[in-house]
Amino acid sequence: MVGPGGPIHIRRDSTWNVPEPELTLVLSASGAIVGHTIGNDVSSRSIEGENPLYLPQAKVYDGSCALGPVISLNNGQQDVWTIRLTITRGGVVVFFGETSTAKMRRTPEELAAYLFRELTFDAGVFLLTGTGIVPPDDFTLCGGDVVSIFVEGIGTLENPVA
Repeated sequence: MVGPGGPIHIRRDSTWNVPEPELTLVLSASGAIVGHTIGNDVSSRSIEGENPLYLPQAKVYDGSCALGPVISLNNGQQDVWTIRLTITRGGVVVFFGETSTAKMRRTPEELAAYLFRELTFDAGVFLLTGTGIVPPDDFTLCGGDVVSIFVEGIGTLENPVA
């Protein structure tokens, strides 16, 4: 995990790597939503596609996730969030996508409740809610790219690709 401005990584043994911009829930030890931030859950799709059992290798490795830029405390007011993904390469936008949390199948409260059904987190936990923006199959991240994820009400998480 890296913070704002920290380098995210792509696996050298993967030929297809993409960012996954996500609203991230900040949950207390009791499972209550106490805040929100931005998450980038980088995925090595070529590894994931070889075999569903390889999902941990495709999603969990050094530099595979970024969080930030801040934690916006939950005031119970905002329930729909706009999410924008911009990827630049050499200063040129090579991908742009936008979605809304209104398109999510499950509410944040449902996701939090499901996570806490059989798990405990003594200090709380960050829950990435899933992505609604996926670059096309012929796109892969490259070293030097810059991934920017904007979430209305939170700000922008920006990370270079190592």
